[in-house]
Amino acid sequence: MDLAVSTPDTGERIGLLRKIKAYIGLTKPRVIELLLVTTAPVMILAQHSLGGVSSIPNLWLVLGTLIGGTLSAGSANAFNCYIDRDIDRVMNRTKKRPLVTGELSDREALVFAWVTGVASILWLGLLINWVAAALSAFAIFYYVVVYTLLLKRRTPQNIVWGGAAGCMPVLIGWAGVTGSLSWAPVILFGIVFLWTPPHYWPLSMKYRSDYQSVHVPMLAVVRGRTVVGLQVILYAWATIACSLLLVPIANMGLVYVAVAIVAGGWFLYESHHLYGRAIRHGDIKPMRVFHSSITYLTLIFVAVGVDPLVHIPLPF
Repeated sequence: MDLAVSTPDTGERIGLLRKIKAYIGLTKPRVIELLLVTTAPVMILAQHSLGGVSSIPNLWLVLGTLIGGTLSAGSANAFNCYIDRDIDRVMNRTKKRPLVTGELSDREALVFAWVTGVASILWLGLLINWVAAALSAFAIFYYVVVYTLLLKRRTPQNIVWGGAAGCMPVLIGWAGVTGSLSWAPVILFGIVFLWTPPHYWPLSMKYRSDYQSVHVPMLAVVRGRTVVGLQVILYAWATIACSLLLVPIANMGLVYVAVAIVAGGWFLYESHHLYGRAIRHGDIKPMRVFHSSITYLTLIFVAVGVDPLVHIPLPF
């Protein structure tokens, strides 16, 4: 059986597995991994907020929500790759994406984006609830239209407001369990929202020339590294403050508080170190902040999920 297919641009025959890999690459799986890290722990906290014997939500419900969230994020990222295919062909950072290499055609990418987007909404609506489905639809619309089409190429604040799309898995996870929203998921939304700029701006510092070459006005392109470093600090502090707001709102215990303080302290240290090197005109390493921000968010949300299970009340 011939399982080879042709690339649309060159007619080169490629294997079916390579084609599947190209479709997976279109969804930006590393981004999806980070989004799903925030979903499952929030579902545990949501179940805990309902009271009852167990803080563990139904595992099929969790799996179903994660699948729906994966489809939703994959659709948004595929639309993003389709819309940005012109600049992706110029930037070194994106030169291996499937629309650049020719492993997928523009039509294949667009059909895939629509199919996965519709599938995510129907999946969540029919198997989870329609509140989660509506949030999924809004997340796709916001990332594609508001961020990719309207903000990304027009304003250095693109990441600030566009980052709201990356916060939606938190709301989807909560709604998946409770069927509604409350103040706790709003605070969790705020943590991810405020975290996004100090997470992404260091990456844009590293790839400043890439963004400059395609006239995308990332903050690192239109402002000096000192300004970027200061903004990273301000948003990092705001993120830590927001994370501590969850303590009284969701009655978090000692595990969460300890992680929020220790991990937050490390995140702040790396942010201040970046700024300090920038104002002294030293050799900066922005990817240290980028990687520490990923570790920080992962630890915070692991603590969100673990704390209700081993709840140790605060001594004050």
